[in-house]
Amino acid sequence: MDQKVTTVDLIRHGEPVGGRRYRGQTDDPLSDKGWLQMRNAVGNLCPWHSIISSPLSRCAAFAHELAQRHTLPLSFDARLQEIGFGSWEGRTADELQHEDPGAFTRFFDDPIKHRPAGAEPLMEFRDRVIAGWDDVLARHAGASVLLVGHAGVIRMVICHVLDLPLANMFRIQVGNASITRISVDARGSGQLVFHDGRLE
Repeated sequence: MDQKVTTVDLIRHGEPVGGRRYRGQTDDPLSDKGWLQMRNAVGNLCPWHSIISSPLSRCAAFAHELAQRHTLPLSFDARLQEIGFGSWEGRTADELQHEDPGAFTRFFDDPIKHRPAGAEPLMEFRDRVIAGWDDVLARHAGASVLLVGHAGVIRMVICHVLDLPLANMFRIQVGNASITRISVDARGSGQLVFHDGRLE
């Protein structure tokens, strides 16, 4: 591997207990299906030098298991937690759609102006995630790292690397246990290698 290039694989957690809903920072653990998704996503492959994880249990438990299995250093960074969804936390899309049929359209059209009540402002979310991302790159320069995290964090990193508008962030699909690979050269220039994929 070119020691001037840092490779970061970002894997989203598998399905949590309770199925699909807006969790944000609600700390639901992985379901049995979620564990299976995560283990299948990496198999016996381990191309990384270290693992960094969100401290929320749906990420942290798998990160701990994988680090122990391959004797890899593991660290946790609270800046890599999911965006806080405020009043949407713990709610399903169907529930929210029934209460306010226009809420989704407003949010996805402009998540900066139309965030849920009490939700973390998108600009603040960006600042904390990118601060965490910059630290990952600084501390692991030239290495290959696995970041176990959330859909929102992965979307934000992609927007940052590709210089995409924040307003378009939620248009990026991120599947459970999918992997996104980003390489960053010595100049700090990032490249999206693949997204929403699997290891080979």
